[in-house]
Amino acid sequence: MFRPLIVSSLFLSTSAFAAQVAPVPDAATPESTAAGTILVTATRAPTEIDRLASSVTVLDKAAIDRAQDIGVTELLIRTPGLSMSRNGGYGTTTSLRIRGAETDQTVVVIDGVKLNDPSSTGGGFNFANLLVSDASRIEVLRGPQSILWGSQAIGGVVNVVTAAPQKDLEASFDIEAGSRETVNARAGLGGKTGPLAWRIGGNIFTTEGISAIAALPGQTAERDGYTNRNLAGRAELEIAEGVSLDARGYYSRGRVEIDGFSGDTPEYSLNREFVGYAGLNVDLFDGRLRNRFAYGYTDTDRDSFNPTRARPQTFDAAGKNKRLEYQGSFAITDKWNALFGVENERSNFRSVSPAGSLSVPVPDPIRGKAEITGVYGQLSGELLTGLTVSGGIRHDDHKTYGGKTLFAGGAAWALPTGTVLRASYSEGFKAPSLYQLYSEYGNTGLAPERAHGWEAGVEQRLFDDALTLAATWFERKTKDQIDFNSCDFPVSTDPLCVTPGGDPRFGYYINVARTDAKGLEATASLKLGEGLLVDGNYSWIKAENSDTGQWLPRRPRHTANASISYDWAFGLTTGAAIRWAGKSYDNVSNSIRLDDYTLVDLRAELPIEGGTRLFARVENLFDEDYRTVNRYGTLGRSFYLGLRGRF
Repeated sequence: MFRPLIVSSLFLSTSAFAAQVAPVPDAATPESTAAGTILVTATRAPTEIDRLASSVTVLDKAAIDRAQDIGVTELLIRTPGLSMSRNGGYGTTTSLRIRGAETDQTVVVIDGVKLNDPSSTGGGFNFANLLVSDASRIEVLRGPQSILWGSQAIGGVVNVVTAAPQKDLEASFDIEAGSRETVNARAGLGGKTGPLAWRIGGNIFTTEGISAIAALPGQTAERDGYTNRNLAGRAELEIAEGVSLDARGYYSRGRVEIDGFSGDTPEYSLNREFVGYAGLNVDLFDGRLRNRFAYGYTDTDRDSFNPTRARPQTFDAAGKNKRLEYQGSFAITDKWNALFGVENERSNFRSVSPAGSLSVPVPDPIRGKAEITGVYGQLSGELLTGLTVSGGIRHDDHKTYGGKTLFAGGAAWALPTGTVLRASYSEGFKAPSLYQLYSEYGNTGLAPERAHGWEAGVEQRLFDDALTLAATWFERKTKDQIDFNSCDFPVSTDPLCVTPGGDPRFGYYINVARTDAKGLEATASLKLGEGLLVDGNYSWIKAENSDTGQWLPRRPRHTANASISYDWAFGLTTGAAIRWAGKSYDNVSNSIRLDDYTLVDLRAELPIEGGTRLFARVENLFDEDYRTVNRYGTLGRSFYLGLRGRF
């Protein structure tokens, strides 16, 4: 069972911290071990969850293990307000949408480093290769969050934090096998030795998969397999009281077989992602002022191949981000805190699509680069007992587009009756991607996408927190959304349908769309006795083009999730989960309908001895045949059996 909670997107001071001591300014801070304390770090500093006012879902290690999911995407779509589409099985292009926003309007953070691919069409993150691996906590922060996270944070933020050592020496492993010759194995090792704390974890995954393009009735399709190997590590060295160095790294390499537009083909793609981080942490004035100086680096390489061609490589792209940042937190009083920072990000990309004939030279790759510098600050404090207010401002200076200033504010009021009232307003923006600017379809005249939204919610805890009910209403408007505009090739009179070199092109990117999203997110959680857990959520999200009134593609208006788990007296844990998604449309014109579907999963876990547990699950119990992208297949009934250990 995950714990859905409605919380603030803004940093707030809490009584969880000693008077006059500022919180750690870091989104990858290890989870608190204090009993009954839940902290959120997607707010770029640990914040007590009851002091926050926009929507957050927190999945801790226990919830991650209990769900038994292989990919992060499978965990996330069980949470309120999220939908997913995938071009086939594991490893194929995967898009995650928060509250109906575009997938590239979501910020993904791994151990404090903002990760996106500057060479992709929208500059966003492809969730295809993000496996659970050594993740110890995953947070979803919903709504515009650009005050803290800058460009792209229109839909929200997904924050993945890998495990940090809690003992002098500790280890973990998970290994499972199942349908379609699937094998998933992961292990971690870490510890604390004097001033040094360290951990390293790895994951190997392989499956024969399913055909990316779904087979027509009466046809037998070939399978498109997928392999992924990834490694993550982190280390922190205390070099003096209040002074420490830390380093973090993540590497993933995936190979997935894909299909062409015409059907089954032997094509495949390679994807390599690297995330690196180095930081210096300095506490001053007995921790009242905390400072973090850091450098983050991301590198994504993508290649595609078709072995039937004389020149097999069909695509080659790479994107890099280099990010320098300073972040500080200051305890003004025991009730008021300030969070502030400055960051500079430099991005570049290259992309080329070689011809299949060896007689045609490989063209020079298309290249582009961008630089953006941001300054931000937030002030928050407790006005009255239980009433916390906060406000923030951010200014970004883009080397191409100049400056942009954003604002946000919110309040949370925790009443003695177990009721928490919350409300917030926030703004977001997204700079055009390098591909949208400089590719063969680029337009250097594009403007940034802009968004603003608000939400209000209430949470009620009853019967000594055994029952929790919550609901949130939100609205968001986005302007200058970037879409692809087709040309009447090759006779169009539109001057933008001609490249700077004078050649006609099939289309270009342009700011044309205005979109509206609004909806309701409702959650419930019930704990009976020591063993029974029941929870569920329902989301109604109306996301549409403001000019045409059409549904935005691949966004179900209705989604619902429910799960039940029971711990038996002899140690066995059993559970079931159900997910329902209403109809959606595959295209902008809403002429291709994707039908609603229902998925049912079963799971069980049994302790053996010495920290080891046997687990098993059935996914898609009733073998539902459904689509999240037209023509592309989805996984049918699947069985898995595994063993895990925690030492």
